[in-house]
Formats: sequence, structure tokens, C-alpha cells
Amino acid sequence: MRGLRREEVAQRAGISVDYYTRIEQGRAPAVSDSVVDGLARALRLTPSERTYLRNITLPRRRAGEPDPDPRPRVRPEIQQLLNAMDGTVPAYVYGPAMDVLAWNTLGTRLGIDYAAIPEERRNGPLLVFLDPRMREIHPNWAEVADDTVAGLRAETGRHPGSSRVCRVTHELLERSEEFRRRWEAQEVQERTRGVKRFRHPEAGELVLRFEAFVLPADPGQMLCTYTADEGSATAEALKVLASAAAVA
Repeated sequence: MRGLRREEVAQRAGISVDYYTRIEQGRAPAVSDSVVDGLARALRLTPSERTYLRNITLPRRRAGEPDPDPRPRVRPEIQQLLNAMDGTVPAYVYGPAMDVLAWNTLGTRLGIDYAAIPEERRNGPLLVFLDPRMREIHPNWAEVADDTVAGLRAETGRHPGSSRVCRVTHELLERSEEFRRRWEAQEVQERTRGVKRFRHPEAGELVLRFEAFVLPADPGQMLCTYTADEGSATAEALKVLASAAAVA
């Protein structure tokens, strides 16, 4: 359906060609949900692509308005929650542009010690594409890279006025051919659950299920947890890593 002409898309969405053209060019002042739904049906968009379309058609900030805080702070109560999960569940809090805002000790045992990284560099996409350690940590790095780019593109729709999202995207476009190739594919995907694989130098390969939860009281922040199947080799390995972290 991506090969449709403007006239065909407009007709299938039930809008005029002129209005569709203005939407494409970002000149439509307000796009209703019904129009977005019509375009999503006409283009056969996935749920993630539909969300992205909704986000990029929302009104932008006016010139001169302050940019949103590019790096929000995590509430002490959320850090307490992360600490309470330590020992059994690696967990993190992500912010706009997929910045890593907070974590627990077991989370750092999976591969990256975020405390040792400058705050500006604590970012998922920057680490995946520019830190060679990530290729060692993730045995399925190519799949992780695909998901990361699709997630960052969703972030550009969710936070269209964020200078942080722009800075991360532009740096990766300039410095990583792997990123640039994936970015040009224009895939959009918001993964809030799934399986991730880690290669640990001591514990071997770990297979963990992740769940991402939006924090309603903290706009732009998401809690991500990793758990192992009960009785699995990964579950036993996590216990060993937790014990090692406790005495470190």
C-alpha cells in the first residue's frame, strides 16, 4: 500500500487531496483522530505506525517556546522501587530519546555500568551503535539494533519538540552507517514486551523476558524490568550475579 498516489490515499481516507498534501507537509493546524484513523486504514499502518502518525500530526511548539527538559529526573520513590527489585529483577527507567535515567545494581551486572558513563552518553541508541561492548553483550546485536532504531523513530513522534531526541538522532546519522541504513528504512515499532539475550563473561548466555511500563505520574518515563523463567539456567545465573553484586 506504500506505493499509492496521493489521490488514492486521500480518496481511501475520505479527505481531499489538498488536505492530505497539507498533512504531509506539516501545514495542517489540527488533524482529528478520525482523519488519522482513515489514513491508517488507507495505508494499512501497524498500531505502532498509527501511533507515530498521531504523534507527528499533533500541534508543535511555537517558535520561542522553551524546550521541554531534555533529561527528566527520576523520583526518589521510583528509585526505591528499583532498589527493592535488586537481587532478583534487573530494572531500569528510560526517558525521552531512550535515555537511561535510573537503574538498580543487578541491572548493571548485565553488562554496562551506567554510573561510569557520562550522563550525556547514557542513552540506549548511542550505546547500541557507538559502544563496541554492546556487540559482545548482545549475541543477536542486529535484532537489537533494528528494534532500537524503530523505537527511536517512535520517540521522534512522541516528543517532536525535544532537542535531545534530535541530538541523538543527528549524531547517529553522522557517525554510524549501520544506524543510517536502518533509519532510512523508516520502520516504527514500540516494543513493550519481549525476550532479550545477553552474553555475560561469567554467567554465559542469559535469556530474559522484558516488560516496559509507562509511569503515568512521570511523563516520558518508562520502567523496564527483566525476568527469567522460573527454574531456568538464566534464573540460577541471576542469583549468582546478584550475590556477586551484593558483596562487591
